[in-house]
Amino acid sequence: MAPACEAELAEAIRAANGPFAIRGGGTRSPAADRPVLSTAGLVGVVLYEPGALTLVVKAGTPLAEVEDVLAAKNQRLAFEPMDHRPVLGTSGDPTIGGALAVNASGPRRVQAGAARDFLLGAVFVDGEGTRVRNGGRVMKNVTGYDLARLQAGARGSLGVLTELSFKVLPVPERVATLALACDTPGRAVAEMSRALGSPYEVTGAAWDGARVLLRIEGFADSVAYRAGELARIIPGLAPADEDPWPALRDGAALAPMERDIWRVSLRASHGAVLAERLREAGAAVQLDWGGALLWAATAPGTDLRAEMADLGGHATRLRGQGSTPARHPDPAPVAALAAGLRQKFDPRGLFAPEG
Repeated sequence: MAPACEAELAEAIRAANGPFAIRGGGTRSPAADRPVLSTAGLVGVVLYEPGALTLVVKAGTPLAEVEDVLAAKNQRLAFEPMDHRPVLGTSGDPTIGGALAVNASGPRRVQAGAARDFLLGAVFVDGEGTRVRNGGRVMKNVTGYDLARLQAGARGSLGVLTELSFKVLPVPERVATLALACDTPGRAVAEMSRALGSPYEVTGAAWDGARVLLRIEGFADSVAYRAGELARIIPGLAPADEDPWPALRDGAALAPMERDIWRVSLRASHGAVLAERLREAGAAVQLDWGGALLWAATAPGTDLRAEMADLGGHATRLRGQGSTPARHPDPAPVAALAAGLRQKFDPRGLFAPEG
């Protein structure tokens, strides 16, 4: 089913007698063992006010289209949504609704925040076919947006997103990436922590397995000054020859490996510990968010969660098979809260999580 408008979507939900698989571009969860409810017909920019740094867009709109609209006014989505296609081997076009539904957030999260932090409001259709609006379209009118933000990371389990309002940001005048040769995760996290703890506004801090990578953005003179100061406090830093951030964001270096791919969020200091453990076991590892996000390519069937049982954190298997669930089970109190929310918004279980 591919409703062409919100009214058709609501009617399809009211008439349903079993669960749906909700799909936008089909790039993040391509397989489905239930009828597919597509948002591909819900496309287009509803309202764009560059002066107010706000964008209202239909949920099925391809991300590339959103980015083109913003680029024409020298603006962007600050949260750098990940493209899952390299890791999952999928085709299609990622959508803005799909990015919000998984709270897709790239390297800039360490400084600017996650996708949910830029959401001003949302419209969705719940499991009874009722249209629900929360938040607003501009920063001065966002009453209730915390409820809208529940949709970020809910993967469609609380309703089908139809319209989203975002705060956007200007494209910086200059971007500089500095690199430091480094072959151990412990040292990498120490150097990234030093940079992030400095006053020089680092907007990306990652380790690709061989180098620490630090990003600075802003006005040209400011970037030049801050880059010089970082090089002073971290000897050995030098300008990188390329833009590594899209590949780091998407796990592109790990994608060609015939291994399971994991994405783990945990404390930065624990990220260094887990990275060393996994490397000793033969895994390929990268770090982002100053060490708080770990990418790992492990042997097929590896139970990565067993390796991190004493470290805490949250591990998601993006690719591969195993005896454990792909998504990290929630702690009992969180699971109870999530179940209560799903019962409220989807009492018939039409949007029950897949897998």
